[in-house]
Amino acid sequence: MRLCEVFRAAKLPKGHRAIGTKWVFKIKRKADGSIDKYKARLVAKGFNQQYGMDYTETFSPVVKYVTTHMVIAVAKYFEWTIDQIDVVTAFLYGFMKEQVFCVIPEGVELEGSFDCLELVKAIYGLKQASRVWNETFDEFVCAMDFKRQASTHVST
Repeated sequence: MRLCEVFRAAKLPKGHRAIGTKWVFKIKRKADGSIDKYKARLVAKGFNQQYGMDYTETFSPVVKYVTTHMVIAVAKYFEWTIDQIDVVTAFLYGFMKEQVFCVIPEGVELEGSFDCLELVKAIYGLKQASRVWNETFDEFVCAMDFKRQASTHVST
């Protein structure tokens, strides 16, 4: 997470509070059941966030099932190929607009007299994480001259 510059060491400003974090560990297995790799993810205890203090907007658009079904039907009719993608650690690409501070996670050592971490990028568990990722993705595809559909709900 340091390599991705997800957070930076900080002193908690007056009037702010640090939300908790939790490490989530998972063992990924191969098809035969043997261990492939060990994974760790730091998640925020977003249920402690307060509206207006830690976040303001959480809306993130979701594709309706009927839309997905229609796109697949059209692709089948015209014999187009469809590819599905998964952006690994997607939330770690979205830059935070609000100042959100979290407690220093267990096992993280900081040099200096810092008492918390300021989140530079969204992490799983934050109420606004999906929205931050969607804004980042939207900026990316619009920069490639894709256009937003007129009927698409946009909350700015």
